[in-house]
Amino acid sequence: MEQQDKYVRFDWAVKRLLRQKANFGVLEGFLTVLLGENVKIIEILESESNQQTIDDKFNRVDIKARNSKDEIIIVEIQNTRELYYLERILYGVAKAITEHISLGERYYAVKKIYSISILYFDIGKGEDYLYHGQNHFIGVHTGDRLEVTTKEKDAIVHKIPAEIFPEYFLIRVNEFDKVAVTPLEEWIEYLKTGCIRPDTTAPGLEEARQKLIYYNMSKEERHAYDEHLSAIMIQNDVLDGAKLEGRMEGRMEGKMEGKMEERLEIANNLKSLGVDITAIHKATGLSPEEIEKL
Repeated sequence: MEQQDKYVRFDWAVKRLLRQKANFGVLEGFLTVLLGENVKIIEILESESNQQTIDDKFNRVDIKARNSKDEIIIVEIQNTRELYYLERILYGVAKAITEHISLGERYYAVKKIYSISILYFDIGKGEDYLYHGQNHFIGVHTGDRLEVTTKEKDAIVHKIPAEIFPEYFLIRVNEFDKVAVTPLEEWIEYLKTGCIRPDTTAPGLEEARQKLIYYNMSKEERHAYDEHLSAIMIQNDVLDGAKLEGRMEGRMEGKMEGKMEERLEIANNLKSLGVDITAIHKATGLSPEEIEKL
């Protein structure tokens, strides 16, 4: 029973185990819970970013799926790291759009994009663990939403821009500190802890309990997975070390600036009392030129 409780991290599974069609149910469950509508995966889209190499820990996974309105959508999932994350999210979405429209196709062939970023770091201020954003064009004076008239397949169609423009989901894994009650909360709990409760009925998670067991992988797969975890730990140590060094340098600079201000103040007071510049130099360590400028 103890072995059954160790599950593979989602960021690894989504680029390895879940790429197999037999395992699509796990991803479909996750997307259905997150997007709030039934989603069926058609295929994992191949691109240069989906190469399975030792360096792919920063790469994204593109999924072609069909939603409950029978629309084709492209879902981009990335386990985003800290450096330039907003720019990387934007780049990923742009790349997903251009990669999956054939040369010469009309613009109406552009698919709706959902960008899902699973964040294991502090991105800034905010109290929620899940943020959602999309493009809206709002009247500056009227407050109404712009509705666009467009021509698609020889038909006049009325759409709001949000139906076309990408939608972004930022999942702040480390900010989740609730007792999981809803299916979405159970998914976030798994993303954060790697644990899946045995009585789960959340879409995708029940299947994940069967598909993502660590000890069901081959010896080679377990070794690659362990190397992946080591790479993440090393990267986090590097980032934490850089932050610590930055804070220490900031404190040192602050102390040095404070000491300089104190020396200048003392020198200024001595100078106003008519003390000789040579004596002030010996007392404060300031150069005669610095003292003359006071």
